[in-house]
Amino acid sequence: MFYQEVLCFSCKKIFRVYEGSLQYKQAKERKSSFFCCEDCSHKIRIEAILNFFR
Repeated sequence: MFYQEVLCFSCKKIFRVYEGSLQYKQAKERKSSFFCCEDCSHKIRIEAILNFFR
């Protein structure tokens, strides 16, 4: 299975993006795009939901 290693803009850790995912396609097309890992993505999403109801 093919993958690319990209840098998370939130935690600054390198994580793998596997072939077939949307992030893999975006990484192949544009190298300068921002990516976030699954853990940071979940944290950002929960924080946005909680702030929406305030």
